[in-house]
Amino acid sequence: MKKVSVYDAVGKQLFHDMTAILEGGYKGPRFKRGHVITLEDIPVLLDMGKEHIFIWENDPNLVHEEDAAFAVVEAATGENIIIPSPSEGRFPLKASCDGVFVLNRDGLKAINSVPDYTFATLRHGAPVKQGDLVVGARIVPLVTTVERVEQAKEAAQLYAPVFSIAPYRPLKTAMVITGGEIYSGRIKDAFAPILRRKIATYGGIELGATICPDDINFIAQAVIDFKDQGADLVLMTGGMSVDPDDVTPTVIRQLADSFLFQGLPVQPGNMLTVGSMDKTVLVGVPGASMHSPVTSLDLFLPLIYGGVPFDKEDAIQLGEGGLDICRRWS
Repeated sequence: MKKVSVYDAVGKQLFHDMTAILEGGYKGPRFKRGHVITLEDIPVLLDMGKEHIFIWENDPNLVHEEDAAFAVVEAATGENIIIPSPSEGRFPLKASCDGVFVLNRDGLKAINSVPDYTFATLRHGAPVKQGDLVVGARIVPLVTTVERVEQAKEAAQLYAPVFSIAPYRPLKTAMVITGGEIYSGRIKDAFAPILRRKIATYGGIELGATICPDDINFIAQAVIDFKDQGADLVLMTGGMSVDPDDVTPTVIRQLADSFLFQGLPVQPGNMLTVGSMDKTVLVGVPGASMHSPVTSLDLFLPLIYGGVPFDKEDAIQLGEGGLDICRRWS
């Protein structure tokens, strides 16, 4: 880079965006990379506090900030993410469809471990809408070395895709509502309407809802009946605490050929239980979902509808931040 007085800069090209902060709170590029400076620009630059500008001088060992960031963005980005033109050296990557954000945490850590690189993303499993910002990628200085670019590219390629969007699938979804007080008609079920709204959010296809007494065999048969109808997902409510007559987790354990977990370090929603019977996912819905708009259930539904695998280790890792993760996503 060559430092040049603004008075000697007329006719020269800017090699990076120049940011201005204006009255009213606007902050953004006042001059874009490649802009040819004119005489009229000098007072504007001086008002921005710029008495000098920097001119690019070819150096085979250096890479411009935008080129350095793009090289790694291109290698790291998977499906359903739009790579726009950069602004002020930053690439604001956006979702091209509704779905769930899928992140390779090891890949992100490897990229951010390379000096100069700073990639900020949503958390893995975050639900997104089309057009949502999902990744902000840039390097810190205006230039970096070829060696660092190659190192970051190699990390991105090793873990590629580092980030992508998994579109929601229209899963056939059933509800099994448990509770003797509901089965007898003494109390009206209030859980099904809540779950219907969640199912609709992810484009699920409702198969129906069966109300059961607190009876293991009765509940199990209801689940099997829905599985025989082609259910991809069965949401099971009631009977989820640790009282002896709360039997829903027991049914899931008995039916599941793959039992993932009962309980996880997230509040509200400690008692979420997940397993699968063949290809049908069985979810014991925590009672907190009745009164809290976001619980542990809402951390896993996007993954389920997006077809993103998870296991007990993923549940355990939620303990850090498990007291506020639901609050922050409500």
